[in-house]
Amino acid sequence: MITYWKSQNGLIQTKQFEKDCWMNVVNPTSAEISTLVNRFKVPDDLITDILDADERSRLEVEGKWLIFIMRIPIHNDSSSQPFTTIPMGVLLSGSFLMTICASENDLLKSISTFPKSRLFDTTKKSDFLLQLFMEGSTTYLRYLKQINTATGFIEKDLEKSTKNEELHKLLNMEKCLVYFITSLKSNELVLARLKNTKHPVIKDIDDDLISDAIIENRQAIEMSNIYSDILSGMMDAYASIISNNLNVIMKRLTSITIVLAIPTLVASIFGMNLTNYLEKSVFGFLYAVLIAVVLSGAGVLLFRKLKWF
Repeated sequence: MITYWKSQNGLIQTKQFEKDCWMNVVNPTSAEISTLVNRFKVPDDLITDILDADERSRLEVEGKWLIFIMRIPIHNDSSSQPFTTIPMGVLLSGSFLMTICASENDLLKSISTFPKSRLFDTTKKSDFLLQLFMEGSTTYLRYLKQINTATGFIEKDLEKSTKNEELHKLLNMEKCLVYFITSLKSNELVLARLKNTKHPVIKDIDDDLISDAIIENRQAIEMSNIYSDILSGMMDAYASIISNNLNVIMKRLTSITIVLAIPTLVASIFGMNLTNYLEKSVFGFLYAVLIAVVLSGAGVLLFRKLKWF
């Protein structure tokens, strides 16, 4: 899908291409890719790179284009791994700018909403680019808070769990954080290169704005590292807790088995073909039952004293 946006007290969508517009390309079809290649002279291999989910962040110049590939976060509730990152290409030329991404994402949706869209001016391409980086860092931070909240719910389930299901959930969250850290670090390298890049399209780059973008990105990296360290320690601790819970359950089951074995032992003794002085007693069965109950009760009291129950 291809949409066109321009600045007019915020971003407004237009029906066709205009000079100094923002051209947003999301999950393009074969026909749309042909339009990008033939009409706008976007290199075919560049589009392939951007749509590759494993493409790393980078900055390069190709023809009339100044090209940035940045990693952005996406959220997918239907997946076992709810958060991951994908590449998004930002192409700048003298007359307009273009973003290309393989999937719909919250970053692109948020910048087109009023009043946030007032921060994005399509005529100031370098500022637009830096605002994209800042909004990307903000999205990372928002998702990190969601990961932390989800981890809290999983932690409550782990306190009484003897299964590995919750540990698998924590492992998926840790994978999300690894993807976040890797992507944010590669974005940081692109920002560092951008700060020292001399190109006609971004010759009037705002030093304060790029410093803010770098700070936001570093904050997201630090938060990701903190959550990752906490999650790693939590997984180790709760793996031990699950093992301990299983040991407690096995100890209780063993205690119950021993208590239930006592009446069987008593019945076996009195059921032998030997003289036990109760063969002709009217109360022989009652005596055997009382002995079994007393011994079982003594076993229960002993195990309760040992805190096995």
